Amino acid sequence: MSEPPMAETNWAGCYTYTAGRVHRPTSLQEAQQIVAGTPRIRALGSRHSFNDLPDSPGDLITLAHLPTEVQIDSDARVVQVGAGVRYGELAGELHRHGWALKAMASLPHIAVGGAIGTATHGSGDGVGCLASDVVGLEIIDARGELLTIDADDPRLPGAAVHLGALGVLTRVRLCIEPTYEVAQYVVNDVPWEYVLDHFDQITGSAYSVSMFTRWDKDVVDQIWLKSRTGQVGLPVGTPATGPQHPIRNVDPETATLQGGVAGPWQDRLPHFRMGFTPSAGAEIQAEYLMPRQFVAEAVEKLRALAPRIAPITQVCELRTIAADDLWLSMAHERETVAVHFTFDRDPQQVREVLRLVERALTPCHARPHWGKWFTYDGAHVASLYPRMDDFRRLVHSFDPEGKFHNDFLQRTVLAR
Repeated sequence: MSEPPMAETNWAGCYTYTAGRVHRPTSLQEAQQIVAGTPRIRALGSRHSFNDLPDSPGDLITLAHLPTEVQIDSDARVVQVGAGVRYGELAGELHRHGWALKAMASLPHIAVGGAIGTATHGSGDGVGCLASDVVGLEIIDARGELLTIDADDPRLPGAAVHLGALGVLTRVRLCIEPTYEVAQYVVNDVPWEYVLDHFDQITGSAYSVSMFTRWDKDVVDQIWLKSRTGQVGLPVGTPATGPQHPIRNVDPETATLQGGVAGPWQDRLPHFRMGFTPSAGAEIQAEYLMPRQFVAEAVEKLRALAPRIAPITQVCELRTIAADDLWLSMAHERETVAVHFTFDRDPQQVREVLRLVERALTPCHARPHWGKWFTYDGAHVASLYPRMDDFRRLVHSFDPEGKFHNDFLQRTVLAR
């Protein structure tokens, strides 16, 4: 089945797709036939990318209408799941059977295939990006054939963060662990001086830690601490007295439960609840990830830019991510700090501010998030990834004719 795009824009309304049509197969065999018979095509996930990464000069294909597949192998501690399944759906099924994932992103609404394909992440000194739990992939290649990449395949570290460049991802195998509970706490108005003097202590004080700011105050507005072991505390700041949204003065109904009340992992690790529109809705997101030793320098530079950043910023979040060996992961071979911006949906102003932010963060070796806004050119992006040439060769081996190429890939990854 094919028809015009299911929506003209991504979920936040900041990108309009240009593809001619969207295919919606209801079986794997139908999906293979569509890919084999379409000259230019790319996979469209849950539409949570903020740029043209998922778009195609030809057609798009979504696997959202394929049967939901969640197969748990308790002995191997692995789950196999369809790439179009959303993390919130997967998490609920795992929890019902006594299992859990190590991490979740801020939003449970995102599809598994797209989230791992862009190295999307949660937070935690010991927690890698979502793709770091991948132990197997199944992909429809340019000929419409199914290819499997297992845990012992040397291509897996290159294929996990795939950017949709290898084909249409159909199934993913992920590591799982026994289910657990998390308690979430919020502390307000923590002085920046204290945060920078005790950064490692703060990020290590809970399983997952997020800091929220707009850069225009001498304090971090909020610190969210998600604990697997019990109560946590900071010696400074003011504990929240009720539920809060990451953006001050926004109704907290959409946020996951706080106040130190322990509950299932999938109801605490994300910031937002599955049953609601994520975040604030109309927005543009950008994110830059750098080695954690640069955090003080980055914070100093961003605070200096506050008069330009704050007027168009809804909120900014700082998180830590563990290093991994995935070729195109933003945390490749380095312990990482992420600085995530949620801007107002004002494209011209955002582009101007991003140029200032990138100029400030370039000396910090900042890598932009693949699925969010950035203005770096392809040469600069390539210089940030020591395995970029290996990834280009992998892309060519899967798709020598460029069936899955698009403007984004040509501009940022495949450019020489």
